Amino acid sequence: MSLKAFHIVFVIFSTLLALGVGGWCIWVNLVEDAPVYLAGAIASFACALALVVYGVWFYRKMKQLRILT
Repeated sequence: MSLKAFHIVFVIFSTLLALGVGGWCIWVNLVEDAPVYLAGAIASFACALALVVYGVWFYRKMKQLRILT
């Protein structure tokens, strides 16, 4: 596996982790009724969105440079 392919896989797993943490924060907020977890959920979902945007940008850049394997 090339470094570029590993990078794409790492971004995908990081996005899934951020979505999972966001979902967990929402669940804890519903159970505990602590607003700090809602802030954590918003931050996690924002990070997941940023990772998706970055992943698409990276993929397009590698495709444009014809480096993608």
